[in-house]
Amino acid sequence: MPDTQALVNDFISKLKKRKIEGSQATAKQTAELLRSVISQTRVPYTNQAAALIQSVKAVGERLIAANPVELAVGNVVRRVLHIIREEDLSLTTAAMAGLNLSAVSDDEDDADRDNQPVLSAAAIAAASRSTLRPPSLQTLLEDVPDSAAIPHTSSSGGDSEGKSKSADKSSRSRKLKHDVIEAVNELIQDISTCHEQIAEQAVEHIHQNEVILTLGSSRTVLEFLCAAKEKKRSFRVFVSEGAPRYQGHLLAKELVMRGLQTTLITDSAVFAMISRVNMVIVGAHAVMANGGVIAPVGLNMVALAAQKHAVPFVVLAGSHKLCPLYPHHPEVLLNELRSPSELLDFGEFSDCLDFGSGIGAPLLHVVNPTFDYVQPKLVSLFITDTGGHNPSYIGEMYRLFVVSACGEGMNFKSEIMRTNCIAEGNFVKSSIRMRGINFFGKLEDRKSQFFCGCGEM
Repeated sequence: MPDTQALVNDFISKLKKRKIEGSQATAKQTAELLRSVISQTRVPYTNQAAALIQSVKAVGERLIAANPVELAVGNVVRRVLHIIREEDLSLTTAAMAGLNLSAVSDDEDDADRDNQPVLSAAAIAAASRSTLRPPSLQTLLEDVPDSAAIPHTSSSGGDSEGKSKSADKSSRSRKLKHDVIEAVNELIQDISTCHEQIAEQAVEHIHQNEVILTLGSSRTVLEFLCAAKEKKRSFRVFVSEGAPRYQGHLLAKELVMRGLQTTLITDSAVFAMISRVNMVIVGAHAVMANGGVIAPVGLNMVALAAQKHAVPFVVLAGSHKLCPLYPHHPEVLLNELRSPSELLDFGEFSDCLDFGSGIGAPLLHVVNPTFDYVQPKLVSLFITDTGGHNPSYIGEMYRLFVVSACGEGMNFKSEIMRTNCIAEGNFVKSSIRMRGINFFGKLEDRKSQFFCGCGEM
């Protein structure tokens, strides 16, 4: 079996070099790596869940630091941490219920059974928390096998009792790891099939003779549109080319090969064509806790055009793209800059890139951001592998997720923020920070305060 550390280092190298394309591939490989980490983690007799959580957190922090823009990594790490807590709570509940049942003798009458204490939810939760708490001296002394806690005697009964307790703890340890790995396998399966689950809902949203607009290339959008075509829906697709990478060319070719009527347009023609469109359907890089969307560059323009002409703006996103962080959070990196060579040929612009006389800086600067931020008020509907939801429902779901999944998990400062920080219509665009370059939205009265203190001038 490959060494876990070697697997982690190899995956970190791929993240840093941007060798993994797409949130789905990143999320799936992250889950598979964490499954290997869990399977090779040596779990002690006490605090089994805490040991697994510590191992996953240590690896997760390194993965997120390798590529902060790929939010799917952190999302999967939080999901795995939540899985560990759930499985540990399930085993703890079953163990305590078993002790409660074994204390009741079979020959007791009904009255005696009624007098038996019943475990409350608070007691079960307390037992669950105790398994996650770092071991104290008292718990270490209480949880050691009897053969180590008391002097060893020649009594075979004492030996067998100690061996029995040790075997029970070892069995529970293996049971916890087995259940966690099985749940992670289910998570990997959900990530792998998210496109199909989203595509199954296409017939409910695309109707006969409609005109659909999309931008760039997204496998989720491709499968969604093709699923509607397979259900005998007849419609036309406008594909905005998605400069400067022109991923829309690839999507247009795929759609034509699958028999869909397709029209390729330039990004600058979106406002001219939007009046002919019935619905905008796009993919997403990540969905934030307030319902905002991090999407390929150019989609904010499409969303504004759709709002101007009252065209529904629909976002397709798998559940692995749901991030319990807010866009104004200082730990969230919303953008990254790609190579200037995607915009211009260095041979033709070599003279402009020369350093100016006496100023020590090039005369021409090239900024090539990768993503846009789309405000939640511009989104009409989210379609995920769990169904269709509006942005307000996404926000409420995140508040529950942050409390349950991130309560004692990774220390990524993902606490619940006040929702009044994101006032409706207060800002045109969120601040996007990358390598010291800011793309600012509408400023408040003081230049140093904007979007709840998201950045600095």
